[in-house]
Amino acid sequence: MTTGLVEIPGYVAGTWTVDTVHSTVGFAVRHLMISKVRGRFGDFDATFTTGTDPLDSSVTATVRMGSVDTGSAQRDEHLRAADFFAVADHPTMTFRSTGLRPARGQGRFELDGELTIKGVTRPVTFDLEIGGFGPDHFDPDGRGARAGFTASGVIDRTEFGVDTNMPIPGGMGLGEKVEVTLEIEAVLATGA
Repeated sequence: MTTGLVEIPGYVAGTWTVDTVHSTVGFAVRHLMISKVRGRFGDFDATFTTGTDPLDSSVTATVRMGSVDTGSAQRDEHLRAADFFAVADHPTMTFRSTGLRPARGQGRFELDGELTIKGVTRPVTFDLEIGGFGPDHFDPDGRGARAGFTASGVIDRTEFGVDTNMPIPGGMGLGEKVEVTLEIEAVLATGA
């Protein structure tokens, strides 16, 4: 299918759910201003609707913040505490798309939306790359379809009330900018 200047080979319109086994919601943030700490969330879900016109597509997603995993149990517990995510009061992070625009390059778009963390909602834009559409080889009937997407962007954690920091000589111990990367494989639930 072609929309504007972008061609999407094998495009399928419909409603999709995330295959969480084959998907990742990850992040990276500067630590001590010399390296990056990476982490991911293990518990999330999303629903995608790919419209007959791809630019009419939308997504809603929920991430359970308690599922944070940075490879350090002590650090993960600190992230769940009031200093950072305040999971007891704000157990989820949500995203709701508000628009989709073509970007330069085959299968590339800009995905606009509203991200809510700790009860604070801000507009965000993610770079979206469509990995492709194809048959679902895990479907025993052989009639299903799968799609792959990569979304990435940078948010300022302090704008969402995640503003704890650790002063160190010459600066701060934790960067304010957080790189967010989502590698999503979705399964067609219903066709358009």
